[in-house]
Amino acid sequence: MTDMTRRSSYSAKRAVLVVLAIVLLVGVGRAGVLPDDRADIFWSQYKGGGMDIKGESVLVRKKFTENFAVEANYFVDSVSGASVDVLSNASVIKDTRKQKSGTVEYVHDKTTYSASFINSTERDYISNTAHFGLSQDMFGDLTTLSLGFSRTRDKVGENNGTASKPNISWLGYSDTRNYTAGLSQIFTKNIIGGLNLEVITDSGYLANPYRAIRYIDASNPKGYSLASQVYPNTRTSTAIQTQAKYYLPYRAAVTGSYRFFRDTWGIRGNTFEFDYTQPIGNVWIIEGRVRYYKQKQANFYSDLYPFNNSQNFTGRDQNLAASKNTTIGAKVTYAILPEGWKIFKRGTITFDVSRMHFNYLDFRDIKDFGVPQYLPGAEPLYQFNATIYQAYISMFF
Repeated sequence: MTDMTRRSSYSAKRAVLVVLAIVLLVGVGRAGVLPDDRADIFWSQYKGGGMDIKGESVLVRKKFTENFAVEANYFVDSVSGASVDVLSNASVIKDTRKQKSGTVEYVHDKTTYSASFINSTERDYISNTAHFGLSQDMFGDLTTLSLGFSRTRDKVGENNGTASKPNISWLGYSDTRNYTAGLSQIFTKNIIGGLNLEVITDSGYLANPYRAIRYIDASNPKGYSLASQVYPNTRTSTAIQTQAKYYLPYRAAVTGSYRFFRDTWGIRGNTFEFDYTQPIGNVWIIEGRVRYYKQKQANFYSDLYPFNNSQNFTGRDQNLAASKNTTIGAKVTYAILPEGWKIFKRGTITFDVSRMHFNYLDFRDIKDFGVPQYLPGAEPLYQFNATIYQAYISMFF
């Protein structure tokens, strides 16, 4: 799962795209056996907080032998609008992100090796990620150990023109290294548990060029003025997650998980999630989930500074603010080819919807409220709702 606290160095639309990832369920994988060949067509839409994001994707996976497989994915999303803190800085976004990825997997005995590369481009952001991982089954295939390493190199820019006539200024680079370790265990025929550790180090240009701080300025009719954010050039994040899945006697399953996050900027986050899965016959699968997340603000964050350059590091990115959010979601999967057909072993159609409520505890809405009704620092706290729709067709062969 990608956390809201994970990065604030992305441009504004990338920061919201991170939200799309948090509705994905964390599964317990098995090493030693490659998945079936498949082809997927995917569509998604995110609406909320002033943003409208539509995404489309195609994925193809093919096994050439029982030990070797490749996977290719192409993803395009279109972004329009801007979040409230970006609009406060008079910036509106309209852009398209194109992402290409390829993965190879190789199985030897009970070990699965994987390598992948991801390239993502926008007009003002270029990202390249290389990933290596392995999974090892042990102790009669009851235990699986997974290790992974990723390195991402990002080129960060700012569009000083318009959506139709961009004028990109490249501001710098950021480097991210991601280390993961996971352990899953089958305790009984009904209970599976897992523990995951993730450590991320960031360095380079980590600020968001589309967001600004504000400070008290009596000479301004608004009572405040805006200035550029100043972030530290390094950050280390650590997250640990535990989860358990219990299979009920009537074919259903319940899953619970807890995740703790902390970083060197002072952010602390806690995530609780619960989901329920219920098959109906051999053609329907119904799933529901509830998620709660709460975080503490970064130690250099402030909604309103007493004056400009009041401290070494400053930030008013809403993702750095203290906040809490809840998510309620449901997913329905229908088997269109439960018995297979010609070269296809099976096929499914899936529809997923999530409703999210974001509530900020120290980030105020200065876009819709201000003087003379509200003095600086007394505006209402910001909150908004967002809805995420996802639909995809999967064909297995």
